[in-house]
Amino acid sequence: MTLLSNTDQQAVTEAINEVERETDAELVTVLAAQADNYSYIPLLWAGILALLVPGIANYFGGWFGADMLLLAQWGTFTVLSLLFRVPGINTRLVPRHVRYWRASNLARRQFLEQNLHHTEGGTGMLIFVSEAEHYVEILVDQGIADVLDNSVWETIVADFTAKLRDGQTKQGFLDCIAACGKLLKEHVPATHERNELPNHLVILP
Repeated sequence: MTLLSNTDQQAVTEAINEVERETDAELVTVLAAQADNYSYIPLLWAGILALLVPGIANYFGGWFGADMLLLAQWGTFTVLSLLFRVPGINTRLVPRHVRYWRASNLARRQFLEQNLHHTEGGTGMLIFVSEAEHYVEILVDQGIADVLDNSVWETIVADFTAKLRDGQTKQGFLDCIAACGKLLKEHVPATHERNELPNHLVILP
């Protein structure tokens, strides 16, 4: 994982401060290392392969008796279960739609947990990133959704996702915040000074 250093986090905070000086939007950024540990999926794969591989090998080779076949299956399951716990392998075993669903679910939970739905005028905005899933999502409350269609965030999210895949998490955040800031300054300009929510980057392990 390339979770940001303290210096990088400070740069993100400063970018948020700059945007919020010129808009009524309350911007919160969240960075998760991984949306889920997906422990059940590697175990499922290990179980399937432990049943199939020794069984197929025995069918064509006739190497094992019943007792040895059972031991081979247990051994295969144990080895694969440990191997599939390695983070890089773990994530690749999980179907993309499952990874994205879990990341999307976590993003929505964070929107609520960070109190973005309780801001004055409904101007809360979340930039959520999950590194392991290469997932980026922007969620906004009703006050912003009323003046900006959700489609305007698609290009910004796509650009950030590309940077995330290249390991440019910090630059992705800075460019995303700046791009969102331009739209927010135009459509949700500052009417009075306020700062209802923390501006620092929230990091989830």
